[in-house]
Amino acid sequence: MSEIQNNRRQQAQKELGLDNTEEQLQIEDAIQKEEQRQMKKQLRRMEIEQSSSYRTIQGIAKWMDKFFLDPLIGFFIPGFGDALTSIFAVPFIYVAACKVRSLPLTLAVIFNILRDMALGLIPFCIGDIIDVFNRAYLQNCKLIVGFVEDDQEVISEVNRKAVWTGIMIIIFCVIIYYLVKFVVYIGSVISDFFNGLFTVL
Repeated sequence: MSEIQNNRRQQAQKELGLDNTEEQLQIEDAIQKEEQRQMKKQLRRMEIEQSSSYRTIQGIAKWMDKFFLDPLIGFFIPGFGDALTSIFAVPFIYVAACKVRSLPLTLAVIFNILRDMALGLIPFCIGDIIDVFNRAYLQNCKLIVGFVEDDQEVISEVNRKAVWTGIMIIIFCVIIYYLVKFVVYIGSVISDFFNGLFTVL
């Protein structure tokens, strides 16, 4: 009698799609797919970490922010120094967009660069002093490393702020435009002052 009940139970499970063997195969297939996904992720991480561009951004971050090369260039070449140092941000954008392939990360990197540029453009050495404390290159390096190492806290934070970051990029582009105009105006005023001074002499 128990054998008949067992057969009926198995038949009912099959009809309901609850066959133990099939369910076990599905579980094993899911586990295998997850292992393959994790392996691909690990290989991709190793590929990025071993790439020259990844090592380049770590070197740039160290020199520009840890050794304060960024504010020093801005101090000795007022105005144009910040535009010059922004060239060093290109590898960060490349890694974020082409290696990690994350739009929110790329937006975050661009935002940090633009904010650093805007702060550096503030005249009378104020921007250069602020630049010492606003370490955009280290911030970008930390974000990229977080994505490469699959740090869920960093990834979720960047993804959550993606839309707001895009809006802030537009705002900072406008701010930079007017700051450049202001710096050029200040430069022309100072130039006219000295020209007038030498003319009188």
